[in-house]
Amino acid sequence: MANLSTWLSEVAERRRTEIGLALRITVASLLSYVIAQALNLHLPLWAVLTSIIVTQLSVGRSLKTTGDYLIGTLGGALYGGLIAVFIPHSSEWALLAVLALAILPMALLAAIRPGLNAAPVTAIIVLLVPLMSHIDPVASAIDRVLEVAVGALIGLGVSFIVLPSRAHGLAVAAGAKALELMAVAFEGLLAGVTGGIDRDGLHRLQDGIGQSLVALNGVALEAERERRVRVAMGPDTGPLLRTLLRLRHDMVMIGRAASAPLPDVILLRFGPVLTQAREAISAYLHDCGTALAARQAAPSRDAIRAARQAYAAEVTAARHDHMTRDLPGDVAERFFALGFALDQMNGNLRDLERIVSEWAKPETIATIKTKKETP
Repeated sequence: MANLSTWLSEVAERRRTEIGLALRITVASLLSYVIAQALNLHLPLWAVLTSIIVTQLSVGRSLKTTGDYLIGTLGGALYGGLIAVFIPHSSEWALLAVLALAILPMALLAAIRPGLNAAPVTAIIVLLVPLMSHIDPVASAIDRVLEVAVGALIGLGVSFIVLPSRAHGLAVAAGAKALELMAVAFEGLLAGVTGGIDRDGLHRLQDGIGQSLVALNGVALEAERERRVRVAMGPDTGPLLRTLLRLRHDMVMIGRAASAPLPDVILLRFGPVLTQAREAISAYLHDCGTALAARQAAPSRDAIRAARQAYAAEVTAARHDHMTRDLPGDVAERFFALGFALDQMNGNLRDLERIVSEWAKPETIATIKTKKETP
């Protein structure tokens, strides 16, 4: 039983976001049904389905989905109701023609604005339900709007109240995951300069980094939506996303430079400083991911500064000794491309330090300032 309890606790912690979403959907659907029944709505089913649709992973996404769904429903109900009232469709052929007239413009609207995909569905319901239930088309349109409004408002309210998940928190998690993957990938990439490289493994890591950045891009839009309506307070997610994208581009350049080991004559001189840079940058990326996830200030870049100075000193000495003059063209190109990429990465890591510290909790920043001011 103790093992089972531990396992359940670990699963609950690992899947906290998904469990919260499942609970919000359950609560929203039950409340929608109860309130729809209390209001004597014609089809409580639509209130329940709408509440499930608008209850999303984050508050920001729920806001967007609710707005789009309500606009699509209102437009579809209005257009479908007008078609049903003003265009006769007593025969099968007339009904087919009216259906086409109702669907085509709404489907085109949904194709242009995918968020309004409720419009063609609503137009069809408003047009066909009166034929099956023998009710007035106008009443059908009003019922549809009321049912969707109840479900949408309850789903949105539950998203705010029941274990709310803020997009800012999801952005932090996605950014921290990307940094952790970058730390592992950088270790392997720079190891390729001095020896073998597991290309399949690195491709998988690069794919994982890309997926994390795609997830971050999605939740960044939701986080900014939350900031605009004052649902959540926090830093702008744009600088974090842009810095991580630049770091990934640096790693792509390093990967090209590390496509094959450098010659022994270069490794004999640069092997130790490259190892120093690899360990310092990989550890820094890992520590930044940990700090971002914990909302703490960024770690010190002292080890990176030392590695950069050591590498620059070796490059200066190699040029003084005319070491790079006799290198084959492709080797010289990869060598200087590696130095350029590491230089670019150093600048982007400096930006990362600032951005991670911006995401730190205010009490963390206050503690750091107090320590610095204490003699």
